[in-house]
Amino acid sequence: MGYRTFYGFEREPFSPEIRIEDLYPLPGMQAASERFHFALKLGAVCLVTGDVGSGKSTALRYAASRLHPSQYRVVSVVATTGSMTDILRQLCSGFDVEANSSSLAKLTRTFRAAILEISLRKQTPVLIIDEASLMRLEIFAQLHTLSQFDLDSQPRLPLILAGQNNLVDKLMFHASRPLASRIIGRSHLEGLKLKDMTVYLNHHLQIAGVKERLFTDEATLAIHQGSGGLLRRANLLAKGALTAAAREKCQNVSAEHVRIAATEIM
Repeated sequence: MGYRTFYGFEREPFSPEIRIEDLYPLPGMQAASERFHFALKLGAVCLVTGDVGSGKSTALRYAASRLHPSQYRVVSVVATTGSMTDILRQLCSGFDVEANSSSLAKLTRTFRAAILEISLRKQTPVLIIDEASLMRLEIFAQLHTLSQFDLDSQPRLPLILAGQNNLVDKLMFHASRPLASRIIGRSHLEGLKLKDMTVYLNHHLQIAGVKERLFTDEATLAIHQGSGGLLRRANLLAKGALTAAAREKCQNVSAEHVRIAATEIM
């Protein structure tokens, strides 16, 4: 019997595809959203940094969900170690524009034409680049050039960059300074504190239809210590511990169940 059936969950409690309305209000998520929207008003750049699994992508989803689609056209891409042409193809695809060319100049013209069309519809284009810390140094200079044009009363194209802490280091290089000079805010997401982890776990049980506290205090502590407060690993540990506890038909999840789960994830 699976843990969903054993505990009576209506749906997966620790799914990465959680609905926006069910998101737990993480510490720092509101601050990230405020800086996000401030950057939009100024046509500036905003940074969201944090360790792997700290909730950066979730914070971006939350902030973007508050934008009305009639006013904003949001395109979100995931960066790689590839070239600027790779990023431009992703951006054009996000704007529903065909971009099969391998020419940087042609792709740039196609992208700018798409931005102009959006602005003529009285919408604000918004670019979100996740995993931006993977980008080559020259990409930062090219992004600055790409976004340097007026759109009606908006001075520049709003850009949100998210990545690990070395994103800040890359923006300190000389080639990146023009883009870095447009940054008006940075939000850094840290791991949850123990008291927040307790609330976080119970919140996810409740949105999945279980109101009882299934995790003992010792189990919560083990999840917190094993994850460093980082959400992605905390979710994996919680899910694995529920599986181990249900297998033994235990009504509560213990620290031992968390330790079993920890042996099965990287």
